[in-house]
Amino acid sequence: MKEHHYFKIYKPYGYLSQFVNHQNKRRSKKLLGELFDISSETMAVGRLDEKSEGLLLLTTDGKFSNYITSSAIEKEYHVMVDGIITPEIITELKNGIEISVEGKAYITKPCEAKIITDTSHIFERYVRDERHGVTSWLSITITEGKFRQVRKMTAKVGLPTLRLVRVRIGNYKLEAMQPAEVLPINY
Repeated sequence: MKEHHYFKIYKPYGYLSQFVNHQNKRRSKKLLGELFDISSETMAVGRLDEKSEGLLLLTTDGKFSNYITSSAIEKEYHVMVDGIITPEIITELKNGIEISVEGKAYITKPCEAKIITDTSHIFERYVRDERHGVTSWLSITITEGKFRQVRKMTAKVGLPTLRLVRVRIGNYKLEAMQPAEVLPINY
């Protein structure tokens, strides 16, 4: 029986969640494979888009990948938004809102959402100057993963996402990891 490998990585901003580029139009994009040497059988479990950062799991085990991407597993994101988060907006996000998925209206499943004020656990990265408006942070925990779902949710409530950091997938946490850091995990 083949021994599988499991890792967590802090995917840095500006990288695609893949190791090999199969597209001509995206030749200049930065890939995870540039950060470290890893087996060609390793795959990213789920994705974070190029402008998102944070926790990404890597494995050689397809069953593990399917389990982690299932709706049984929570994914928590800490999100910097343009504007002030109100209790009404938190309620709206929690109850599920209509977004567009593949050109069709979709109501997100109820989720956890709360305002966060302590962001000391998040790696500092310049986003924009304060004079361009007030920003605030919230935590959103979802069990589904539609394409750019969290970004679409915050935009729908009038608070565009400026920075998106995944901090938790199930019991796996980003903790004090730094961008591009890779650590083995147990499954």
